[in-house]
Amino acid sequence: MERYRQRVASPNFLLKEFQVSEAAEDSLTIRPARRSILPALALGLACILSFGALLSLRPHVPGDAPIARSLDEVLLWNSLLPRAAVAVIAGAALGLAGALLQRVLRNPIADASTLGIASGAQLALTLALSFSPVVAGVSRELTAFSGGLLAVTIVLALSWRRGLDPVTVAVSGMIVGLITASLSVTLILARGEYALSINIWGAGALNQQDWSVALSLAPRLLVGILLAALLTKPLAVLALDDASARSLGLVLLWVRLAILVLSVWLSASVTAAVGVIGFLGLAAPATARICGARTTGQFMMAAPLTGAAILFIGDCLTQILGAGFSDLAPTGAAIALLGGPLLLVLLPRVHGVSNATQAGSAVARHLRRPATTLCIMAAGVILVLALALTVSPTLDGWSVATGSLLFELLPFRLPRILAAGGAGAMLGAAGFVIQRVTGNPIASPEVLGVSSGGGAGLTLALLLTGMPSGFIMLVSTASGSLLAFLLMMAIAGKSGFSSERLLLAGIAVSAFCMAIVTIMLAQGDMRSYVLLNWMAGSTSGAGSFEAWSSILSLVVLTAPLFFMTRWLTILPLGVGLSRGLGVGVVRPRFILAVFAALMTAVASLLVGPLSLTGLIAPHLARLLGFRTPQHQLVATIMLGAGILVCADWLARIVIYPYQVPVGLFAALIGGPYLLWLLGRKETVA
Repeated sequence: MERYRQRVASPNFLLKEFQVSEAAEDSLTIRPARRSILPALALGLACILSFGALLSLRPHVPGDAPIARSLDEVLLWNSLLPRAAVAVIAGAALGLAGALLQRVLRNPIADASTLGIASGAQLALTLALSFSPVVAGVSRELTAFSGGLLAVTIVLALSWRRGLDPVTVAVSGMIVGLITASLSVTLILARGEYALSINIWGAGALNQQDWSVALSLAPRLLVGILLAALLTKPLAVLALDDASARSLGLVLLWVRLAILVLSVWLSASVTAAVGVIGFLGLAAPATARICGARTTGQFMMAAPLTGAAILFIGDCLTQILGAGFSDLAPTGAAIALLGGPLLLVLLPRVHGVSNATQAGSAVARHLRRPATTLCIMAAGVILVLALALTVSPTLDGWSVATGSLLFELLPFRLPRILAAGGAGAMLGAAGFVIQRVTGNPIASPEVLGVSSGGGAGLTLALLLTGMPSGFIMLVSTASGSLLAFLLMMAIAGKSGFSSERLLLAGIAVSAFCMAIVTIMLAQGDMRSYVLLNWMAGSTSGAGSFEAWSSILSLVVLTAPLFFMTRWLTILPLGVGLSRGLGVGVVRPRFILAVFAALMTAVASLLVGPLSLTGLIAPHLARLLGFRTPQHQLVATIMLGAGILVCADWLARIVIYPYQVPVGLFAALIGGPYLLWLLGRKETVA
């Protein structure tokens, strides 16, 4: 025994264990066929060429030659060069933070964006900017750090029971991001005079007027590099399983906590200084591996360098491709466009064991008389509708509208209630169809990027036509939703519609689409306002057109689903069984995808993309005990309608006389439910 202890304590044994741990982690990541310095040389050459092109192609100040030359020098030394320095320093800090997160969590897709750190920091700064701009200016870094740390704590707490499984971590991070996005948009709409500019900052604009930001970030990066160097050996041991790491004398809890705090601090420092730079912490470590980094030391050195190079090249290109002195797009949003494709590249390397993505074995109950329960539910929906129409607060207290007062209020209240109810019913039906087609009980239009795809389609319509008509908005949103769903299905189909691959593919598609939306939001014009209202999902301006559109779309798009119940019954069984029972796979899935995309598009135009009703309603239908597709579909439609009608009513009364957009309010209600669902050991089938 004593000889074994001496062997374990020997440097050679530790070195072998570190090598085994690094080999184990490399099996989860991109691994080139052989090491080569060519990628690193190409990246360095691209930095030199892009900066040279920027210097030669940058616009010059017009006017008198001596004055123009002086102004050009001022712009060079006080804007262009500080901006280049900030890009290098911020990219290195985010690359190091991403490398630390991936090592400590043994997760190749860990990043400040996928873990909710960036969105948590953004929400905290939005809160501070909305209610106390002075405090936000004085302690912006501390505010961002607190928000990011709280967000990642929630994500890791939800994933702890499953051993920080990569799939559960990614889904939890996405849900936390949805909730924080809902809160941020709510604050921006409520306190627009203070917080509307947060969209430009949130897109990661690197424009500089002096060297203050570079001089502020440089010492933080230096401290981060020194601390990461001290943590090199613990990081290598962390790649082992927990039991092996403990046997080597590593105190896992405190080491993980220290590394997480360091990562969050680096990410929050950059976010507070320049805004959100999406997915750079994901791209930098992946590029470092392509450049040949293998050992922990090499990885910790290469990730900051590749992060700096990627952000520097991206910033140069946004300036070169922009018109005049304006950028093509905010650098952070442009870099975020890499997130979706990169997640798709990393998809085959991610292996999870998450039970959150699998159907559970138990159901809350089994209804013996589903028709009776459906009648009771219909009565409940009518009761909620009646309450929303008649009951509301006034300056003198609560009031119940009856008689002539009710008829006077109907033109104002009834259209928005019908629009919200129809949208909720369509989202519930769309979520039911998506869960059946994919065989995944946690799939929904919001989770799988279908709603975000509609936003990308709407963004392109705004970009091409300026202010499109309602019909063009509907067509573009529907096209984007359909394209996103089909792309996600094609990607997941390669892995046999594995639940893990399906969710990660949806997250990747959603990340790419939301990056497109963020670029338009950062423009700060009326098109941004249209997108912001779309994200909020307010029904306050709904009239007879929106009400009739909602009801007619609900009837036209849901009625055919009752003639497709055979498909909805067989498709969740898998490709093999479906074909064995004589049901093709491609055509039914495509037809159902079209219906789901159209329902999502119409509903999201009315109540926004963040309501989570498409996930909640089908789950509640199963929890109530409905088993057959017909009964589940009817129950889901009624639950979706009831949820959003109730949300619309509550959104009008909770902060009376002010209102909260119904889509955001529904997300704030549905988000905690989804977090509770992820925290369970099983998901209801």
